[in-house]
Amino acid sequence: MTVKKTQKAKQSTNKSIDLYVKAVLEKKAADVVVLDVRGLTSVADFFIVCSGRSNRQVAAIADFVERYLKKTGIKPLSVEGKNEGLWVLLDYGDVIIHVFYETVRKFYDLEGLWSDAKRIVTDGMMEKTNNIKESEVYVE
Repeated sequence: MTVKKTQKAKQSTNKSIDLYVKAVLEKKAADVVVLDVRGLTSVADFFIVCSGRSNRQVAAIADFVERYLKKTGIKPLSVEGKNEGLWVLLDYGDVIIHVFYETVRKFYDLEGLWSDAKRIVTDGMMEKTNNIKESEVYVE
């Protein structure tokens, strides 16, 4: 019985996070990572980390996420860094979205800093990877 409850809790958590992830993916954010930081910090339950390829794209991603979520009745508690477009932080309480310019993301390495956090893959992320055409995949 507890196993079923745990699975249902995971499914509902993934669905609530998926709304945020879909918002980020709509503007073609790169390298989207969802970190479950529950139990590691009291600041938030989840961090969504993603990248833009220019400071304009970073600002555009942040603007779009705000508008997309506002349509569903979700407003940010605060937004920082949008004018510079290097690291935009969108604070939604339980979820904090970090939109980085690629080089700034590498420098601050939030994924390394929060390496104890569990990584989550949402349905939206799975759909995105399933819809990628072979010609769009770049391998170094």
